[in-house]
Amino acid sequence: MGVPATSPGAPAADAAGLEALVRLLAGRGVVVLSGAGLSTESGIPDYRGETGSRRRGTPMTYQEFTGSEAARRRYWARSHVGWRTIAGAEPNAGHRAVEQLRRSGHVAAVITQNVDGLHHAAGTRTAVELHGALRRVVCLACRRTTSREELDGRLDALNAGFRAGSARLNPDGDAELPPELVDGFRVAPCPACGGVLKPDVVFFGESVPEPRVRRCFELVDAAQALVVLGSSLTVLSGLRFVRRAAAAGTPVVIVNQGATRADELAAARVGLPLGAVLTEAARRVRSG
Repeated sequence: MGVPATSPGAPAADAAGLEALVRLLAGRGVVVLSGAGLSTESGIPDYRGETGSRRRGTPMTYQEFTGSEAARRRYWARSHVGWRTIAGAEPNAGHRAVEQLRRSGHVAAVITQNVDGLHHAAGTRTAVELHGALRRVVCLACRRTTSREELDGRLDALNAGFRAGSARLNPDGDAELPPELVDGFRVAPCPACGGVLKPDVVFFGESVPEPRVRRCFELVDAAQALVVLGSSLTVLSGLRFVRRAAAAGTPVVIVNQGATRADELAAARVGLPLGAVLTEAARRVRSG
């Protein structure tokens, strides 16, 4: 896990970054922007972080999903297996520390790039889920939204005897399966209109809904500080908020194991495990 933030052996830059983080949290008005690295301690792999694993192959795009029945079969077969891990994951110390700081008023808002719902499960029901959430499913025809648990039961019934065995999981809940398992998988239609069902998440090649983007910019513009947790900021959808904060002179602190695309914009950085860092930060804020 690396050197805990509380250890005398912690690197000087990380210790200074932790001090900066605590000062900003104590001042209140902090907006958190979280990424996949926050969920690795819950057993969900990262895309690029040191504690995670790089994704094999190209993620499903929106255009591929909507344009090909075979692509939808492949997606739902793999996602049906991966969902078991996502659904069984529990919030870790980092998620719980963020929620403690939100309840105490030190964190004003949370924006997450994650689709795993772990902020929501930790009690942060007001978190803006930038890329949506796997726990919901939407019909592309009638726009009816249903729960992933309900769909999971229907897929089980349609695919009795389907056994995937051990499968490597990607951060978006997509498990890697051999083609012979995918080919016979049966996909469930919308129970209301028979239309195509899609997880209520933003696919590659699909835009984040504009009202959601505007809401995030409003939160960042009102923030006294922006704290990035577990994101390499490689994707523009998260990086733009850091650039916005930095351009306005709002202090940015990045807590991430590994380099990020916005390191030069950060007032401070901490490169230690997030659970330990956030737990310690919350402890110091509580103790004054």
